[in-house]
Amino acid sequence: MSIYRALAELEARAGVGVLCTIVETHGSTPRNAGSKMLVYPDGSFVGTVGGGELERRAIDEALAALKDGAPRKIAYSMNDPAQGDPGLCGGQLEIFIEPIVPKAKLVVIGGGHVGKAVVHLAAWLGFHVIISDDRPEFCTPQAVPDAQEYIVCPMSQLAERTEINAWTSIVLTTRGADVDAAGLPVLLKQAFAYIGVIGSRRRWVTTKKLLLEAGVDETQIEIIKSPIGLELNAETPEEIAVSILAQIIMLRRGGDGATMSAE
Repeated sequence: MSIYRALAELEARAGVGVLCTIVETHGSTPRNAGSKMLVYPDGSFVGTVGGGELERRAIDEALAALKDGAPRKIAYSMNDPAQGDPGLCGGQLEIFIEPIVPKAKLVVIGGGHVGKAVVHLAAWLGFHVIISDDRPEFCTPQAVPDAQEYIVCPMSQLAERTEINAWTSIVLTTRGADVDAAGLPVLLKQAFAYIGVIGSRRRWVTTKKLLLEAGVDETQIEIIKSPIGLELNAETPEEIAVSILAQIIMLRRGGDGATMSAE
């Protein structure tokens, strides 16, 4: 696969990666300026900046950049491996390492009235929105407009169908505690930014009990936001969607939910 097709596919699925580009060379180097390599979070890659020890170091730097989100430019001499150089071609090169951070992804599980409203508002807010339901009739563009992706599957299989990463928020607007308890154990193993479950406090008590009985660690369960959203006394699906998205934005931006006007 060409580097440009890989980049296009990464953008299309709101994926995460790091682009490494040789921006300057002097003397003999394994690759010329402009050579590119796309590194994925698992360390796999497309393209090359030279192979061998140089490539290994570039991948290590790429993964470090992915953790802190900061681009960097790294200079390498290719003269003396005994002195720590990654090769002995005799030249020097610089590699610009650029994290590719996708726009925030929102996965809405459950295509009922609230799920539909959450999808609509999230799309307007600029999220890459995925709707998923195990009932095909609740997971179509006709039933739930505005999503970018539609995934029909049980919740327990969702992580196999779409990438869930540190830029992904997950909202469960499902039809019951039994559905949540069956799917949450797999989702809790993913590296998400946020996960919330709709329902009353009573429903959440039932869900939590089922999760504990299934062997889910209580520290994992405590990560889940439920009842979901900020307290707005919301009633309609649209108002509930505002409450949910407000909480996601607040946590994502580091807000505290307090009123901004003077008391």
